[in-house]
Amino acid sequence: MQMTVDQHGLSFDPRSVGLTFPEVFPEDLPGVPPEREIDFGIDLLPDTQPISIPPYRMAPAELKELKEQLKDFLDKGFIRPSISPWGAPVLFVKKKNGSLRMCIDYRQLNKVTIKNKYPIPRIDDLFDQLQGASHFSKIDLRSGYHQLKVRDSDIPKIAFRSRYGHYKSIVMSFGLTNAPAAFMDLMNRVFKQYLDLFVIVFIDDILIYSRNEEEHASHLRVVLQTLKDCQLFAKFNKCEFWLQSVAFLGQIVSSEGIRVDSQKIEAVKQWPRPTSATNIKSFLGVAGYYRRFVEGFSSIASPLTRLTQKKVKFQWSYDCEKSFTELKTRLTTAPVLTLPEGSDGYVIYCDASRVGLGCVLMQRGKVITYASRQLKVHEKNYPTHDLELVAVVFALKIWRHYLYDVHVDVFIDHKSLQYVFTQKELNLRQRRWLEFLKDYDMSVLYHPGKANVVADALCRLSMGSVAHVEEERKEPAKDVHRLARPGVKEKQDNDPILLELKGVVHNQRVEIFSQGGDGVLRYQGRLCVLDVGELRQHILAKAHNSRYFIHPASQGRTSETRRYAQEIDIPTWKWEVINMDFIIGLPHTCRHHDFIWVIVDRVTKSSHFLAVKTTDSVEDYAKLYINEIVRLHGVPLSIISDRGPQFTSYFWKSFQKGLVTTQA
Repeated sequence: MQMTVDQHGLSFDPRSVGLTFPEVFPEDLPGVPPEREIDFGIDLLPDTQPISIPPYRMAPAELKELKEQLKDFLDKGFIRPSISPWGAPVLFVKKKNGSLRMCIDYRQLNKVTIKNKYPIPRIDDLFDQLQGASHFSKIDLRSGYHQLKVRDSDIPKIAFRSRYGHYKSIVMSFGLTNAPAAFMDLMNRVFKQYLDLFVIVFIDDILIYSRNEEEHASHLRVVLQTLKDCQLFAKFNKCEFWLQSVAFLGQIVSSEGIRVDSQKIEAVKQWPRPTSATNIKSFLGVAGYYRRFVEGFSSIASPLTRLTQKKVKFQWSYDCEKSFTELKTRLTTAPVLTLPEGSDGYVIYCDASRVGLGCVLMQRGKVITYASRQLKVHEKNYPTHDLELVAVVFALKIWRHYLYDVHVDVFIDHKSLQYVFTQKELNLRQRRWLEFLKDYDMSVLYHPGKANVVADALCRLSMGSVAHVEEERKEPAKDVHRLARPGVKEKQDNDPILLELKGVVHNQRVEIFSQGGDGVLRYQGRLCVLDVGELRQHILAKAHNSRYFIHPASQGRTSETRRYAQEIDIPTWKWEVINMDFIIGLPHTCRHHDFIWVIVDRVTKSSHFLAVKTTDSVEDYAKLYINEIVRLHGVPLSIISDRGPQFTSYFWKSFQKGLVTTQA
């Protein structure tokens, strides 16, 4: 790689960064950290008594490592002998390189510690700052926690016990519940003026990003100088500089967008079949970290999450195996997600099913992120058009930080939602949602077909099957024009009147005539065909012999047929449209029932047969309707019935109007 020199004469390439700022990359931490703007403190719940736990037993190899690390920490001044009444046991955690990291089991101390609520940044918010960046460097601090001192009054609380003595730690240790929040606070203070400009920080990981090499040289120098001034130290062999793509927080970032880190996904690929609810939770925890890359994650994972619910017996089924395999496949073939750029061109595609909600956020034809969730218990009773509206509300809530105060097109596959803003009669639930939607500048548009297929092809919007038919019908017309054009041009060129007219058209003095690049004269877009020879007859024969051409008067002839041959709208979901009628003239039952009220779903043909009485009032019918239909299937969109007095009464019409159900 060519060396870059910034305005201060400092050279920046992967080989020279360590030489330019050797103070930032020592071989080891030099000793106790200096006084900083903050120290690590531990505030306990009231009336907490000291907690002391005996040391854990260790293997000979661990004891050897313990002795070496204790000596190292004593030499650096990180720990000192203690007589504190507090004491936590020591354990070891294996690092990626196979070495052992000494940790202290502070679980009991953490239970009585008042939690530090300092905000840890959302990972997806960090990635959103990287839009437009093409050069990256990553800096990993050397034992970052050991670079922050513990408040003097709290040092006895983090004492630990081991085979080789009782010690107290002067620096912050791994395993303390408030350690991430405290270190995040420190790093935000250190890089406050550069955050989200060219630096993002996640605890002890620092990412520098720039749009070009010149900027990156300057940004990298600023960050390294800041670390030097604050006496914060990094581990050179874990840092990466001048990258076109970088692995950061389990994802690969480049100028093209974000994709999953294949090395991290390898653990998911090798995951054995879960044998308990706990195993499933572990798998979903790892897989769920990458859910923004998987379209319909919640719906796919539904059979697995069902097994994690209380009082559900663990029984691995075909659906569970399919879900488990599908998630692993989706994660290993996850797409590259683009980073949002600017505030225009946002499009959302929403879809709802009886399993869950799915949405995709796109910008200029590229996928930014997916989102999904399973239906809540009460939502499973919603009619389809309400579920589609729930999906829209869900999408706007989770992507508010992208969409607030900008225009967004929301595509749904339920036509009635296009008119939701102009509907006069809404139930309370819909009114609440519409109040929320009014905060957004949005257009609700209809997209035929399920919207959750957009990951593959919705950047190429299709207007549905009719558009394809229309396209097919145009092709023969083009063929006739193409075949006839040479003969028409020849006849036009041999006609003195048309030749003169072509000259007039060429000078743009006649609006209704035009002449294209092929030199053929057209009248209002149609070929000017001379009535000489057999040319006109030839064109007419071509047109009339095609099944795509009909006489212009045919539209008037077929208007009467169209009036009586209207296509019936097919309901898109069960119990949206229902039929009602009565079976009468039946003998009385012991409970005096003599009618049967028949209610049939037009899609599934499933039916309810309700016993009623001749003496029942319309109010009785309304109560029965609520208990037997609405309770089980939700509120229908439309009811088709005869003109029976029960259905034409003022009460029944008002009742259905309140439910926003139309009657036919």
